[in-house]
Amino acid sequence: MTGTEGPDPDFETLLRFVQEHRGVDFRGYKRASLHRRITKRMEAVGAEGFAAYHALLEANPEEFAAMLDTVLINVSSFFRDREAWEVLRREVVPRIVARHREGGRGIRIWSAGCATGQEPYSLAMLFAEAMGGAEAFCRAVKIYATDLDEAALQSARHAIYTDTEVEGVAPELLERYFERNNDRYTLQRDLRRCVIFGRHNIIHDAPISHVDLILCRNLMIYLEAATQEAVLPRLHYALREGGYLCLGKAETQLARSRLFEPVDVKHRVFRKVTEGRHRTPGGSLAFTRGSDAEQALSPQARLQEAIVDGTAVAYLAVGLDGHLTFANPAAKRLLGLGEADLGRLFQDLPISYRPVELRGRIEEAQRLGRAVRLEHQEFLRLPADPVRFTIEVTPLFGPDGQPFATLLAFTDTTRAHQLGQELQAVQEGLETHVEELQSSNEELETTNEELQSTREELETTNEELQSTNEELETSNEELRSANDELEAANDELRRQSEVAIEFRHHAEAVLRSMDLGVVVLDRDLRVRSWNRWCENAWGLRAEEAVGEEFLLLDIGFPVQRLRADLHRILAAETPQTAPELEAVDRRGRRVRVRARILPLLREARAPEGVVLVMEDVTEAARNEDHLRHLGRVIGQSLNEVYFLDPETLCFTLVNRGAEEKLGYPLAELRRMPITDLMPGVRPEAVRALVAPLLTGERREVVFETVLRAATGREYPAEICLQHIVDEQPPILLAIVHDTSERRCLTAVG
Repeated sequence: MTGTEGPDPDFETLLRFVQEHRGVDFRGYKRASLHRRITKRMEAVGAEGFAAYHALLEANPEEFAAMLDTVLINVSSFFRDREAWEVLRREVVPRIVARHREGGRGIRIWSAGCATGQEPYSLAMLFAEAMGGAEAFCRAVKIYATDLDEAALQSARHAIYTDTEVEGVAPELLERYFERNNDRYTLQRDLRRCVIFGRHNIIHDAPISHVDLILCRNLMIYLEAATQEAVLPRLHYALREGGYLCLGKAETQLARSRLFEPVDVKHRVFRKVTEGRHRTPGGSLAFTRGSDAEQALSPQARLQEAIVDGTAVAYLAVGLDGHLTFANPAAKRLLGLGEADLGRLFQDLPISYRPVELRGRIEEAQRLGRAVRLEHQEFLRLPADPVRFTIEVTPLFGPDGQPFATLLAFTDTTRAHQLGQELQAVQEGLETHVEELQSSNEELETTNEELQSTREELETTNEELQSTNEELETSNEELRSANDELEAANDELRRQSEVAIEFRHHAEAVLRSMDLGVVVLDRDLRVRSWNRWCENAWGLRAEEAVGEEFLLLDIGFPVQRLRADLHRILAAETPQTAPELEAVDRRGRRVRVRARILPLLREARAPEGVVLVMEDVTEAARNEDHLRHLGRVIGQSLNEVYFLDPETLCFTLVNRGAEEKLGYPLAELRRMPITDLMPGVRPEAVRALVAPLLTGERREVVFETVLRAATGREYPAEICLQHIVDEQPPILLAIVHDTSERRCLTAVG
């Protein structure tokens, strides 16, 4: 929006909307600056046009804060422009404090456009130092800090600042007036309590009154010239007599103002001037009348007459009766009067109304009793060039104080008027240049503010990037650590995989070398493993069996007879079964196979399948039959056969012949050692005989002894002991022969 373009309706509508909904009135602010800053914010949020941004503000009220922050440029710092603060410390603060101590009245200070509070808090520290400490300061000083931005005011009330934000504070002030908390600095509560923050529009709201010092720095540069002219009287009104005003270094509004006088022009420090009414003193020529002798011209009178006649000023005198009574030579020459005009009524002469109507002015001068002055009245003298007169109409008074005539003085001010016009043109040109320079200066200051704001944003962004970089470095370290852990885990998995492969190979080798058939089935009873025993027994290779349904295999083993047992195992109805079935191996031999069916378990879950262990028990069955037959024979034998515990020598089992011979039931025999049946034999002797058997030095031991039956009958016997270690648990086998008959036969022979 340039100066030649008309106002943008959407832009003006947006400003009215902001005023109605947020109470922020931008009337009086420079439109070009507002336009530029709002456009900058629109670009940041991607709004195309003021109407679109208007809609965004309606839909998203949180955007108001960001928009105001961009428009108002809340750039502030402690003791900003330190030279200006030094002028305040040296020239202004001591005078205000001295005036307070003399009159006893409190000190009131106004910080207009305070942003986030650094300026009013700088004032607080400055006055606290001048008054000898925070306690005296708090008793006497109130600082009013105002701004349009409520978010900035809220931040200012907290008075919490970062290391960067307190860089402008001297170390001794930082230590004296701030409290550090981690990486933040908080202003002391005593000083905060004396600073009152409030929202205020310097253009439209009533000013704070009876103020000793106003800081309004870098605020006027955002206002239009007419608004600046309207604000200055408000600031003048707000100040007490002799109060001080401090502006920003780019603000030159007071250069031509009569409301303030400079204290330090360079740093824009001014003092209030009390307005007064100045009246220009008027004079009058007094004519006196006397006797004829007194009317004789003295040298002094002749000198006065010569001056009047020789002056370039045209003088006319008009009596109270309205007649022209006097005209000096200059009047006759410049105004075209002759001797005949003397004594005529003044109103009949052209000079009475040309160049200006003078009859009313004569009456006015007589009525007021003082001179009436008419500046630069144009008088046409054809064919000569027009001239300009300054006409002064002065009543003449006699010794008695009564008027007796009116003197009209016509001073030729043609050249002065021309010079005045030229001077005015030059002055207007200078003012135009000054205003242009001021506008340029303000634009530069605004640009500087924006650049500073941008720099702070860039610093913030840089800090965020540094923080992000540190986070990325931390993440990188974590990723590197995680990578190391993954590599370690990978190595461990590789090792475990190698172990698993080795274990699998070992398991396969074990399965191949086992003299048992091992078949692993899944829950669908499909073959998952088929070892070499099964290949040799049933003539079906592993690659032919794996993946096939077990119950459909065409082999010599009756698989269908296992269907019910397999389903019971899968349903966890029984822990295991071991049926023995008749089968035909691949060579056509009839074999007996014990099929032990076990659930395939993983931890405590339901069975994932079935393990079928096949054992050829054909030979074992024959051996068992043989052993059963042998057992029946031994059991029916009349010879005594004892099974003894090798350690205790107690009976564990005896045959029927032993029970009949000894007369003890088996249950009672199991509670006694064999030595209890040998009267007169010490157990240690028997153990000594048994010891070579237990150590394997001898395979059998034969000795003779006497046994006592339950009836008390004693009979000689030969006992043959053998240590059977293949049984579990091992046993001592005792075969006993009654030698009574052998002895009888020997005696007979």
